Amino acid sequence: MRIRNIIFLILFLLYLGLVLFCCFGSFQSLPDVQNEFFGIPTDKLVHFVMFLPFVFLCYLSFDHLARKPIHVFLLITVCLLAGALMAMATEVGQSLTSYRTGDMMDFVADAAGLAVSTIFLIAILIFIKRE
Repeated sequence: MRIRNIIFLILFLLYLGLVLFCCFGSFQSLPDVQNEFFGIPTDKLVHFVMFLPFVFLCYLSFDHLARKPIHVFLLITVCLLAGALMAMATEVGQSLTSYRTGDMMDFVADAAGLAVSTIFLIAILIFIKRE
């Protein structure tokens, strides 16, 4: 494992901790924010942005395992599915708490962030491969 992968793995683990904190923290004492931003509910934007880095950080943590194109494809798929599983688990977990609620639309926003980051990652990898 290269030092770069170790650094990205540490960043990925810190990121996962922050996502869990954001998903399960109790934030009643924070001031209210604007409910919508350009007609999109603010909490859905937060979920989208929160899961946007997942695929990148996951991929960069383990890209040393992807030596062949099929391995790259499999790694990206595993990263995407792991992100979707985490998004689903956080929503289920939130529904089991007394101070948070699970929301299917939050999962949709999480999945949209994962999908966009996957598309960007694939585009970047194709661009790098062309050079």
